[in-house]
Amino acid sequence: MTPEELRESLGLPDVSSLHTEMIDTIRERMHQGVEGYDPVTLFKPFMTSGLGTVEGFQKLMFGLMNQYTRAGHKDGPEE
Repeated sequence: MTPEELRESLGLPDVSSLHTEMIDTIRERMHQGVEGYDPVTLFKPFMTSGLGTVEGFQKLMFGLMNQYTRAGHKDGPEE
């Protein structure tokens, strides 16, 4: 399964144009201030909100896996 297929199957939006715009903005800022370039300051606005999103996605996936495994034990063959 490709990343695009996974994104579509989860119902997530295509943000490739936003990604391209962000990368272009980052490159422009890097070229404008090569001597005073501070990558931490540059990426801080993107990382703060992004980490919360990743944690939320992880919680969602772990919750789904836990539900799936619990359902599997209930419906599984009895020994």
